[in-house]
Amino acid sequence: MKTKYQFIVTLFACFTYLSAKAQIQRLPLDSVVARVADNPALQALVAKASAQDAYATGAKNLNAPKISAGQYQVPYQFSPNGGSFMIQAEQMFINPAKLKAKEDYMKGISKVTAEDKNYLKNQLVAQAKQYYYERVVLEKKLALLQHSQSLLEYMLKDANIRLTYGKEKLSNIYKAKADLYELDNIRDQLNTEITQKNIMLNTLMNRDKQTTFTVDTAITLREYESTLTNTATLANTRSDIKSINRNIELQTLNAKVEYSKRKPDFGIQAAHMISYGGYANQYILMASVTIPIVPWASKEYKANLKGIRYEVEELQQRKMDALNQAQGQLASIRTDMGSKKKQISNYQQNIIPALQNGYKTALLAYDQNTGDLPSVLIVIKDLQMSRMSALDRLQELLTLQVAYERENETTALTLNNHNK
Repeated sequence: MKTKYQFIVTLFACFTYLSAKAQIQRLPLDSVVARVADNPALQALVAKASAQDAYATGAKNLNAPKISAGQYQVPYQFSPNGGSFMIQAEQMFINPAKLKAKEDYMKGISKVTAEDKNYLKNQLVAQAKQYYYERVVLEKKLALLQHSQSLLEYMLKDANIRLTYGKEKLSNIYKAKADLYELDNIRDQLNTEITQKNIMLNTLMNRDKQTTFTVDTAITLREYESTLTNTATLANTRSDIKSINRNIELQTLNAKVEYSKRKPDFGIQAAHMISYGGYANQYILMASVTIPIVPWASKEYKANLKGIRYEVEELQQRKMDALNQAQGQLASIRTDMGSKKKQISNYQQNIIPALQNGYKTALLAYDQNTGDLPSVLIVIKDLQMSRMSALDRLQELLTLQVAYERENETTALTLNNHNK
Protein backbone atom coordinates (compact mmCIF):
# COMPACT_ATOMS: atom_id res chain seq x y z
CA MET A 1 0.00 0.00 0.00
CA LYS A 2 2.85 2.36 0.88
CA THR A 3 4.50 1.63 -2.44
CA LYS A 4 1.24 2.42 -4.22
CA TYR A 5 0.97 5.82 -2.51
CA GLN A 6 4.59 6.62 -3.30
CA PHE A 7 3.96 5.81 -6.95
CA ILE A 8 0.90 8.09 -7.06
CA VAL A 9 2.76 10.96 -5.39
CA THR A 10 5.71 10.57 -7.75
CA LEU A 11 3.40 10.46 -10.79
CA PHE A 12 1.58 13.59 -9.63
CA ALA A 13 4.86 15.42 -9.05
CA CYS A 14 6.10 14.53 -12.53
CA PHE A 15 2.81 15.65 -14.08
CA THR A 16 2.96 18.97 -12.22
CA TYR A 17 6.58 19.54 -13.31
CA LEU A 18 5.85 18.76 -16.95
CA SER A 19 2.75 20.97 -16.94
CA ALA A 20 4.70 23.89 -15.47
CA LYS A 21 7.48 23.39 -17.99
CA ALA A 22 5.02 23.25 -20.87
CA GLN A 23 3.53 26.57 -19.77
CA ILE A 24 6.88 28.36 -20.11
CA GLN A 25 6.78 30.09 -23.45
CA ARG A 26 9.67 29.86 -25.89
CA LEU A 27 10.33 33.12 -27.70
CA PRO A 28 12.68 33.20 -30.70
CA LEU A 29 14.35 36.50 -31.54
CA ASP A 30 11.98 37.41 -34.37
CA SER A 31 8.98 37.03 -32.01
CA VAL A 32 10.60 39.35 -29.47
CA VAL A 33 11.34 41.93 -32.18
CA ALA A 34 7.74 41.74 -33.45
CA ARG A 35 6.37 42.32 -29.93
CA VAL A 36 8.42 45.51 -29.55
CA ALA A 37 5.70 47.20 -31.62
CA ASP A 38 3.52 47.08 -28.48
CA ASN A 39 5.94 49.34 -26.61
CA PRO A 40 4.04 52.36 -25.15
CA ALA A 41 6.61 54.82 -26.49
CA LEU A 42 5.88 53.67 -30.06
CA GLN A 43 2.13 53.67 -29.48
CA ALA A 44 2.41 57.24 -28.19
CA LEU A 45 3.99 58.36 -31.47
CA VAL A 46 1.30 56.50 -33.44
CA ALA A 47 -1.35 58.41 -31.51
CA LYS A 48 0.55 61.67 -32.03
CA ALA A 49 0.66 61.14 -35.81
CA SER A 50 -3.07 60.36 -35.83
CA ALA A 51 -3.74 63.57 -33.92
CA GLN A 52 -1.69 65.57 -36.42
CA ASP A 53 -3.61 64.03 -39.32
CA ALA A 54 -6.85 64.93 -37.55
CA TYR A 55 -5.70 68.53 -37.13
CA ALA A 56 -4.90 68.70 -40.85
CA THR A 57 -8.53 68.00 -41.78
CA GLY A 58 -9.49 71.43 -40.45
CA ALA A 59 -6.77 73.32 -42.28
CA LYS A 60 -9.15 74.79 -44.90
CA ASN A 61 -11.46 76.24 -42.30
CA LEU A 62 -12.71 79.78 -42.99
CA ASN A 63 -13.17 82.47 -40.39
CA ALA A 64 -16.61 82.66 -38.86
CA PRO A 65 -19.00 85.23 -40.38
CA LYS A 66 -19.90 88.29 -38.34
CA ILE A 67 -23.45 89.52 -37.95
CA SER A 68 -24.32 92.76 -36.22
CA ALA A 69 -27.48 94.78 -35.64
CA GLY A 70 -28.29 98.15 -34.08
CA GLN A 71 -28.97 101.85 -34.51
CA TYR A 72 -27.34 103.54 -37.46
CA GLN A 73 -26.74 107.31 -37.78
CA VAL A 74 -29.32 108.13 -35.13
CA PRO A 75 -28.85 111.72 -33.83
CA TYR A 76 -28.25 112.30 -30.12
CA GLN A 77 -31.08 114.82 -30.12
CA PHE A 78 -34.32 112.87 -30.28
CA SER A 79 -35.97 113.00 -33.70
CA PRO A 80 -38.49 110.47 -34.93
CA ASN A 81 -37.31 111.03 -38.47
CA GLY A 82 -33.57 110.63 -37.95
CA GLY A 83 -31.43 107.54 -38.48
CA SER A 84 -32.29 103.93 -39.10
CA PHE A 85 -32.06 100.43 -37.72
CA MET A 86 -29.37 98.38 -39.50
CA ILE A 87 -28.70 94.63 -39.81
CA GLN A 88 -25.24 93.82 -41.17
CA ALA A 89 -23.32 90.64 -42.15
CA GLU A 90 -19.61 90.28 -43.00
CA GLN A 91 -17.55 87.37 -44.27
CA MET A 92 -13.86 87.18 -45.10
CA PHE A 93 -12.69 84.59 -47.65
CA ILE A 94 -9.11 83.46 -47.19
CA ASN A 95 -7.25 82.98 -50.44
CA PRO A 96 -7.59 79.30 -51.54
CA ALA A 97 -3.84 79.14 -52.22
CA LYS A 98 -3.21 79.99 -48.55
CA LEU A 99 -5.58 77.26 -47.37
CA LYS A 100 -4.00 74.68 -49.68
CA ALA A 101 -0.49 75.59 -48.52
CA LYS A 102 -1.58 75.37 -44.87
CA GLU A 103 -3.21 71.98 -45.42
CA ASP A 104 -0.12 70.55 -47.14
CA TYR A 105 2.08 71.82 -44.31
CA MET A 106 -0.09 70.26 -41.60
CA LYS A 107 -0.22 66.95 -43.46
CA GLY A 108 3.58 67.00 -43.65
CA ILE A 109 3.93 67.21 -39.87
CA SER A 110 2.62 63.67 -39.33
CA LYS A 111 5.14 62.33 -41.87
CA VAL A 112 7.97 63.64 -39.69
CA THR A 113 6.39 61.98 -36.66
CA ALA A 114 6.11 58.70 -38.58
CA GLU A 115 9.85 58.72 -39.30
CA ASP A 116 10.57 59.62 -35.68
CA LYS A 117 8.55 56.56 -34.71
CA ASN A 118 10.59 54.40 -37.10
CA TYR A 119 13.79 55.77 -35.60
CA LEU A 120 12.63 55.00 -32.06
CA LYS A 121 11.52 51.53 -33.14
CA ASN A 122 14.97 50.85 -34.57
CA GLN A 123 16.54 51.84 -31.24
CA LEU A 124 14.13 49.66 -29.24
CA VAL A 125 14.66 46.69 -31.58
CA ALA A 126 18.42 47.08 -31.11
CA GLN A 127 17.94 47.04 -27.33
CA ALA A 128 15.79 43.92 -27.60
CA LYS A 129 18.41 42.15 -29.71
CA GLN A 130 21.15 43.15 -27.29
CA TYR A 131 19.28 41.83 -24.24
CA TYR A 132 18.29 38.67 -26.11
CA TYR A 133 21.86 37.87 -27.16
CA GLU A 134 23.09 38.57 -23.64
CA ARG A 135 20.49 36.14 -22.34
CA VAL A 136 21.62 33.51 -24.88
CA VAL A 137 25.28 33.86 -23.90
CA LEU A 138 24.34 33.60 -20.22
CA GLU A 139 22.55 30.32 -20.99
CA LYS A 140 25.69 29.05 -22.69
CA LYS A 141 27.75 30.02 -19.65
CA LEU A 142 25.36 28.09 -17.42
CA ALA A 143 25.81 25.02 -19.61
CA LEU A 144 29.58 25.50 -19.39
CA LEU A 145 29.37 25.65 -15.58
CA GLN A 146 27.48 22.38 -15.58
CA HIS A 147 30.27 20.78 -17.59
CA SER A 148 32.92 22.14 -15.20
CA GLN A 149 30.86 20.90 -12.27
CA SER A 150 30.77 17.40 -13.76
CA LEU A 151 34.55 17.39 -14.12
CA LEU A 152 35.08 18.61 -10.55
CA GLU A 153 32.58 16.12 -9.13
CA TYR A 154 34.35 13.31 -10.95
CA MET A 155 37.74 14.43 -9.62
CA LEU A 156 36.35 14.85 -6.09
CA LYS A 157 34.82 11.36 -6.15
CA ASP A 158 38.09 9.85 -7.36
CA ALA A 159 40.08 11.80 -4.75
CA ASN A 160 37.83 10.60 -1.92
CA ILE A 161 38.44 7.01 -3.02
CA ARG A 162 42.19 7.65 -3.04
CA LEU A 163 41.96 9.27 0.38
CA THR A 164 40.68 6.03 1.90
CA TYR A 165 43.83 4.31 0.67
CA GLY A 166 46.13 7.12 1.80
CA LYS A 167 46.97 8.18 -1.76
CA GLU A 168 45.49 11.66 -1.56
CA LYS A 169 45.86 14.64 0.75
CA LEU A 170 42.87 16.02 2.63
CA SER A 171 43.92 19.60 1.76
CA ASN A 172 43.62 18.80 -1.94
CA ILE A 173 40.09 17.50 -1.42
CA TYR A 174 39.16 20.72 0.38
CA LYS A 175 40.61 22.67 -2.54
CA ALA A 176 38.43 20.68 -4.97
CA LYS A 177 35.36 21.30 -2.80
CA ALA A 178 36.12 25.02 -2.70
CA ASP A 179 36.34 25.11 -6.50
CA LEU A 180 33.03 23.27 -6.67
CA TYR A 181 31.34 25.68 -4.26
CA GLU A 182 32.74 28.62 -6.18
CA LEU A 183 30.71 27.47 -9.17
CA ASP A 184 27.55 27.98 -7.09
CA ASN A 185 28.36 31.66 -6.70
CA ILE A 186 28.99 32.05 -10.41
CA ARG A 187 25.77 30.18 -11.21
CA ASP A 188 23.77 32.38 -8.85
CA GLN A 189 25.18 35.51 -10.50
CA LEU A 190 24.36 34.18 -13.98
CA ASN A 191 20.80 33.31 -12.95
CA THR A 192 20.37 36.80 -11.52
CA GLU A 193 21.54 38.36 -14.78
CA ILE A 194 19.18 36.09 -16.75
CA THR A 195 16.27 37.30 -14.61
CA GLN A 196 17.32 40.90 -15.25
CA LYS A 197 17.42 40.33 -19.02
CA ASN A 198 13.97 38.75 -18.84
CA ILE A 199 12.62 41.82 -17.05
CA MET A 200 14.22 44.15 -19.60
CA LEU A 201 12.82 42.18 -22.53
CA ASN A 202 9.36 42.01 -20.98
CA THR A 203 9.52 45.78 -20.45
CA LEU A 204 10.34 46.36 -24.11
CA MET A 205 7.50 44.02 -25.14
CA ASN A 206 5.09 45.75 -22.70
CA ARG A 207 4.33 42.50 -20.87
CA ASP A 208 4.18 41.47 -17.25
CA LYS A 209 7.74 42.00 -16.01
CA GLN A 210 7.88 38.66 -14.16
CA THR A 211 6.76 36.54 -17.14
CA THR A 212 9.29 33.76 -17.68
CA PHE A 213 10.21 32.42 -21.09
CA THR A 214 12.98 30.50 -22.79
CA VAL A 215 15.14 31.68 -25.67
CA ASP A 216 16.57 30.11 -28.79
CA THR A 217 20.26 29.56 -28.01
CA ALA A 218 21.21 28.97 -31.67
CA ILE A 219 23.20 32.03 -32.72
CA THR A 220 23.64 33.26 -36.27
CA LEU A 221 26.75 35.35 -36.92
CA ARG A 222 26.67 37.50 -40.02
CA GLU A 223 29.39 38.44 -42.47
CA TYR A 224 28.98 42.19 -42.10
CA GLU A 225 32.72 42.82 -42.02
CA SER A 226 32.92 42.16 -45.77
CA THR A 227 29.99 44.47 -46.59
CA LEU A 228 30.42 47.96 -47.98
CA THR A 229 27.76 50.63 -47.49
CA ASN A 230 27.55 53.85 -49.52
CA THR A 231 25.78 57.09 -48.64
CA ALA A 232 22.90 56.44 -51.04
CA THR A 233 22.08 53.15 -49.32
CA LEU A 234 22.29 54.74 -45.87
CA ALA A 235 20.06 57.63 -46.94
CA ASN A 236 17.44 55.16 -48.16
CA THR A 237 17.51 52.90 -45.08
CA ARG A 238 18.16 55.06 -42.03
CA SER A 239 15.02 56.50 -40.47
CA ASP A 240 16.87 59.45 -38.90
CA ILE A 241 18.03 60.50 -42.38
CA LYS A 242 14.49 60.05 -43.65
CA SER A 243 13.28 62.18 -40.76
CA ILE A 244 15.69 64.95 -41.78
CA ASN A 245 14.45 64.64 -45.37
CA ARG A 246 10.87 64.92 -44.12
CA ASN A 247 11.82 68.01 -42.12
CA ILE A 248 13.37 69.54 -45.23
CA GLU A 249 10.15 68.81 -47.12
CA LEU A 250 8.20 70.31 -44.23
CA GLN A 251 10.28 73.49 -44.35
CA THR A 252 9.64 73.67 -48.10
CA LEU A 253 5.91 73.46 -47.39
CA ASN A 254 6.34 76.07 -44.68
CA ALA A 255 8.01 78.32 -47.23
CA LYS A 256 4.96 77.90 -49.48
CA VAL A 257 2.76 78.93 -46.55
CA GLU A 258 4.82 82.08 -46.05
CA TYR A 259 4.96 82.82 -49.78
CA SER A 260 1.17 82.45 -50.01
CA LYS A 261 0.86 85.37 -47.61
CA ARG A 262 1.64 87.59 -50.61
CA LYS A 263 -1.75 86.69 -52.04
CA PRO A 264 -4.76 88.84 -51.13
CA ASP A 265 -7.81 87.77 -49.15
CA PHE A 266 -11.30 88.83 -50.07
CA GLY A 267 -14.34 89.89 -48.09
CA ILE A 268 -17.95 90.86 -48.58
CA GLN A 269 -20.16 93.09 -46.48
CA ALA A 270 -23.95 93.42 -46.75
CA ALA A 271 -26.28 95.55 -44.67
CA HIS A 272 -29.96 96.49 -44.67
CA MET A 273 -31.18 99.72 -43.04
CA ILE A 274 -34.77 100.30 -41.99
CA SER A 275 -35.13 104.09 -41.96
CA TYR A 276 -37.17 105.95 -39.37
CA GLY A 277 -39.82 108.56 -40.27
CA GLY A 278 -41.08 106.88 -43.41
CA TYR A 279 -37.95 107.43 -45.43
CA ALA A 280 -36.90 104.83 -47.97
CA ASN A 281 -34.99 101.85 -46.70
CA GLN A 282 -31.36 101.58 -47.73
CA TYR A 283 -28.72 98.88 -48.13
CA ILE A 284 -24.97 98.43 -48.22
CA LEU A 285 -23.17 95.88 -50.41
CA MET A 286 -19.38 96.13 -50.45
CA ALA A 287 -16.45 93.91 -51.36
CA SER A 288 -13.00 94.18 -49.81
CA VAL A 289 -9.53 92.93 -50.63
CA THR A 290 -6.34 92.90 -48.57
CA ILE A 291 -3.07 94.28 -49.98
CA PRO A 292 -0.34 92.23 -48.26
CA ILE A 293 2.47 93.37 -50.56
CA VAL A 294 2.72 96.86 -49.11
CA PRO A 295 6.10 97.31 -47.36
CA TRP A 296 4.73 97.63 -43.83
CA ALA A 297 2.77 94.36 -44.23
CA SER A 298 5.34 92.26 -46.12
CA LYS A 299 8.25 92.44 -43.70
CA GLU A 300 7.16 89.43 -41.67
CA TYR A 301 6.79 86.84 -44.42
CA LYS A 302 9.92 88.06 -46.16
CA ALA A 303 11.90 87.59 -42.93
CA ASN A 304 10.30 84.19 -42.41
CA LEU A 305 11.23 83.04 -45.91
CA LYS A 306 14.83 84.09 -45.29
CA GLY A 307 14.86 82.21 -41.98
CA ILE A 308 13.42 79.08 -43.60
CA ARG A 309 16.26 79.05 -46.13
CA TYR A 310 18.73 78.96 -43.24
CA GLU A 311 16.68 76.21 -41.57
CA VAL A 312 16.91 74.08 -44.71
CA GLU A 313 20.66 74.71 -44.94
CA GLU A 314 21.04 73.62 -41.30
CA LEU A 315 19.06 70.42 -41.99
CA GLN A 316 21.20 69.66 -45.04
CA GLN A 317 24.35 69.99 -42.95
CA ARG A 318 22.86 67.75 -40.25
CA LYS A 319 22.07 65.17 -42.91
CA MET A 320 25.63 65.24 -44.24
CA ASP A 321 27.00 64.95 -40.71
CA ALA A 322 24.72 62.01 -39.89
CA LEU A 323 25.77 60.17 -43.06
CA ASN A 324 29.43 60.90 -42.40
CA GLN A 325 29.19 59.71 -38.80
CA ALA A 326 27.28 56.57 -39.83
CA GLN A 327 29.83 55.61 -42.47
CA GLY A 328 32.69 56.06 -40.02
CA GLN A 329 30.87 54.10 -37.32
CA LEU A 330 30.05 51.23 -39.69
CA ALA A 331 33.64 51.06 -40.93
CA SER A 332 34.92 50.93 -37.34
CA ILE A 333 32.40 48.22 -36.40
CA ARG A 334 33.35 46.08 -39.41
CA THR A 335 37.02 46.26 -38.45
CA ASP A 336 36.27 45.32 -34.84
CA MET A 337 34.01 42.45 -35.93
CA GLY A 338 36.82 40.97 -38.01
CA SER A 339 39.16 41.13 -35.01
CA LYS A 340 36.61 39.51 -32.66
CA LYS A 341 35.99 36.65 -35.10
CA LYS A 342 39.73 35.97 -35.30
CA GLN A 343 39.95 35.87 -31.50
CA ILE A 344 36.99 33.47 -31.26
CA SER A 345 38.54 31.27 -33.93
CA ASN A 346 41.83 31.26 -32.01
CA TYR A 347 40.02 30.15 -28.86
CA GLN A 348 38.12 27.40 -30.67
CA GLN A 349 40.96 26.08 -32.80
CA ASN A 350 44.03 26.60 -30.62
CA ILE A 351 43.61 27.74 -27.02
CA ILE A 352 40.73 25.51 -25.88
CA PRO A 353 42.00 22.36 -27.68
CA ALA A 354 45.45 22.91 -26.12
CA LEU A 355 43.93 23.21 -22.65
CA GLN A 356 41.77 20.13 -23.29
CA ASN A 357 44.90 18.20 -24.17
CA GLY A 358 46.53 19.61 -21.04
CA TYR A 359 43.58 18.36 -18.99
CA LYS A 360 43.80 14.89 -20.52
CA THR A 361 47.54 14.79 -19.85
CA ALA A 362 47.14 15.95 -16.24
CA LEU A 363 44.29 13.48 -15.67
CA LEU A 364 46.32 10.61 -17.16
CA ALA A 365 49.28 11.50 -14.95
CA TYR A 366 46.97 11.61 -11.94
CA ASP A 367 45.51 8.20 -12.79
CA GLN A 368 49.04 6.80 -13.12
CA ASN A 369 50.07 8.37 -9.80
CA THR A 370 52.69 10.55 -11.48
CA GLY A 371 50.66 13.75 -11.07
CA ASP A 372 48.71 15.42 -8.28
CA LEU A 373 45.14 16.71 -7.85
CA PRO A 374 46.02 20.46 -7.69
CA SER A 375 47.55 20.25 -11.16
CA VAL A 376 44.31 18.78 -12.55
CA LEU A 377 42.22 21.40 -10.74
CA ILE A 378 44.33 24.21 -12.18
CA VAL A 379 43.87 22.89 -15.71
CA ILE A 380 40.10 22.52 -15.18
CA LYS A 381 39.88 26.13 -13.97
CA ASP A 382 42.05 27.37 -16.86
CA LEU A 383 39.86 25.46 -19.31
CA GLN A 384 36.71 26.97 -17.79
CA MET A 385 38.17 30.49 -17.86
CA SER A 386 39.20 30.13 -21.51
CA ARG A 387 35.76 28.91 -22.49
CA MET A 388 34.21 31.79 -20.55
CA SER A 389 36.55 34.21 -22.30
CA ALA A 390 35.53 32.77 -25.66
CA LEU A 391 31.88 33.39 -24.74
CA ASP A 392 32.79 36.92 -23.66
CA ARG A 393 34.31 37.51 -27.10
CA LEU A 394 31.14 36.06 -28.63
CA GLN A 395 29.06 38.50 -26.61
CA GLU A 396 31.25 41.38 -27.78
CA LEU A 397 30.85 40.21 -31.37
CA LEU A 398 27.07 40.03 -31.00
CA THR A 399 27.07 43.51 -29.49
CA LEU A 400 28.95 44.77 -32.55
CA GLN A 401 26.50 42.95 -34.79
CA VAL A 402 23.58 44.66 -33.07
CA ALA A 403 25.36 48.02 -33.34
CA TYR A 404 25.94 47.45 -37.06
CA GLU A 405 22.29 46.59 -37.64
CA ARG A 406 21.21 49.60 -35.62
CA GLU A 407 23.46 51.96 -37.60
CA ASN A 408 22.56 50.39 -40.94
CA GLU A 409 18.95 49.64 -39.90
CA THR A 410 19.26 46.05 -41.03
CA THR A 411 16.02 44.26 -40.14
CA ALA A 412 16.67 40.77 -41.57
CA LEU A 413 16.96 38.20 -38.84
CA THR A 414 18.38 35.34 -40.91
CA LEU A 415 21.43 35.77 -43.13
CA ASN A 416 24.42 33.59 -43.77
CA ASN A 417 24.78 31.04 -40.99
CA HIS A 418 28.38 31.44 -39.86
CA ASN A 419 28.38 29.75 -36.48
CA LYS A 420 25.99 28.14 -34.04
